[in-house]
Amino acid sequence: MSYPSRAYISKSAFEHNLEVARELAPTMAIVKANAYGHGIEFISRWGLGAGVEWFGAAQLEEALHLRHLVGPVPRVFTWIYAPGANLRAAVENVLDVSVGSQWALRELATAAREVGATARVHVEVDTGMARGGVNPSDLDALAAELCRLQAEGAIEVVSLWSHLANADSDDDSLTIAQTARFEEARAAFAQAGVVPEMFHLAASGGALWHPATRYDMIRPGAMLYGLSPNMRRASAESLGLEPVMRLEADVVAVRDVPAGTGISYGHTEIAVGGHLAVVPLGYGDGIPRSASRNAYVSLGGERAKIMGNVCMDQFIVEVPGAAEGDVAVLFGGAHAPSADDWGEAAGTIGYEIVTRIGPRVARIPVA
Repeated sequence: MSYPSRAYISKSAFEHNLEVARELAPTMAIVKANAYGHGIEFISRWGLGAGVEWFGAAQLEEALHLRHLVGPVPRVFTWIYAPGANLRAAVENVLDVSVGSQWALRELATAAREVGATARVHVEVDTGMARGGVNPSDLDALAAELCRLQAEGAIEVVSLWSHLANADSDDDSLTIAQTARFEEARAAFAQAGVVPEMFHLAASGGALWHPATRYDMIRPGAMLYGLSPNMRRASAESLGLEPVMRLEADVVAVRDVPAGTGISYGHTEIAVGGHLAVVPLGYGDGIPRSASRNAYVSLGGERAKIMGNVCMDQFIVEVPGAAEGDVAVLFGGAHAPSADDWGEAAGTIGYEIVTRIGPRVARIPVA
């Protein structure tokens, strides 16, 4: 299959960003959601070659796939599954599994007994996300069950962990409060006799801007792919990060139009006259419609703004001298916008932009 678009995925940029993270603390490489859209096959292989000892993939099924890719040695951490999930496979494949509730702990212990092995457990405590994890008020009861199951040999408590809700903000107050709650959970565990091997709290934002949250290991995702957790606080470039994805497409049509020409669906923009080029990417490929009339591409050395609405399969830009077959770089190339710029134009974040790039866009690994 050949589509007129592609995403080049840079090994050297990924390895560079990984080293930036490692300078902060021991690092779990987060490769969930197809490595933020970059291609988990490439990224996991490169990470393995660079000596990554911990990988993280949110969904149980993607963690099982990741285990197949990286082999038996590195640790693979996963944290999202529903009641009745195939936790036997998790234990058989020696995954590190998060539990944040009594039902999850019971089902994982049952799976461990059935397999005849010890399940590796990471206990998530909710410190302020109101999402996953055990409520602090329920921690004592869970700790008692952990002690019982660990004595039985059904589980091994590997870590206590949590996630920060606002670590990328200029306002540090919530992060400070969550860190204090995490410390309270550590104390409760110690009092109950539960002694995890490690503690982990920080993703990219915490790792970069809150040293107290780094603990024994950090879990960066966005920064590994050359993205800033908050470009208003600091750009990726200022953080020393390099873009891993370069997204581009071939121009498929050009035309000169007179003043008064309506552009794209709804004629939300009227040309004052100029030279238009059609780029064959659209919201069917993950290009956000909300970037209409706001985002730019680089074409022929010029920055060309999207004209009118992004369509399902294409959008229009205005740039003098463009010809069919010219290459429009949406982000990631020299003189092109960044994925963070596109996030700003679309009213979202850069890592949503790269993650949602669809399967019609081939991922091509490059040095």
